[in-house]
Amino acid sequence: MPLRGNIRQSVCRWCYRDLPLDALCRAAREIGLASVELLDPADWPVVRQHGLTCALANSPGPIPDGFNRRENHAQLVPAFLERIAAAAAAGVPNIVCFSGNRRGQSDAEGLAHCADGLRQLVGAAERAGVTLCVELLNSRIDHPDYQCDRTAWGVELIERVGSPRCRLLFDIYHMRAMGEDVVRAIREHHRYIAHYHTAGFPGRHEIDATQELDYPAIMRVIRETGYTGFVGQEFIPVGEPLAALRSAAQLCDV
Repeated sequence: MPLRGNIRQSVCRWCYRDLPLDALCRAAREIGLASVELLDPADWPVVRQHGLTCALANSPGPIPDGFNRRENHAQLVPAFLERIAAAAAAGVPNIVCFSGNRRGQSDAEGLAHCADGLRQLVGAAERAGVTLCVELLNSRIDHPDYQCDRTAWGVELIERVGSPRCRLLFDIYHMRAMGEDVVRAIREHHRYIAHYHTAGFPGRHEIDATQELDYPAIMRVIRETGYTGFVGQEFIPVGEPLAALRSAAQLCDV
């Protein structure tokens, strides 16, 4: 059954590493997805050849070493300026970025350092029409010590940066892993969110009835907020990968 397309859907490349990118693009197009994401610039032409976009580019820096340490800015700022320019030229709308790990640093220090680093980029991002998406990740299971691990912390960061081209990547699985009420968080903070990711909880696998998150209900809430961006499928399939992706796409097609 063709997708309605009220929710624009994407698939995260890293969850399907065993598939060649060409094969994943063909499957995504056949399923009705609009994007394959979390790609480096060398892979962007491949998705364009299949009539798809890359909704979210990879960061040029690693997750643990983000903007929350001033000593990282000298490397991250020029790398992100280059990535912003490349994304603008290729029509890639978003780039993921990370707070980094705490490493004993307080939340107040991390906020200040992150805001200072991101402010050095937002002028270029605004001119390019590219959005920097700070990802919310859980520090309880998958990314121990990661600093941007709560919606409230992420919202405070976005407010401090003060640019429409710096927003949050709200990962539904990660925020549920931190014990958040994801529906309430989306309703209250949707204006700060530029991108969403899915995965089942617990387990980070298929988003089916074996998991506790009700994805059709969550997608309806996202629609109600007037969101027009992408939702990236980021679960790790344990069954047949493309059958799982098709099922997830249909489940989120509200």
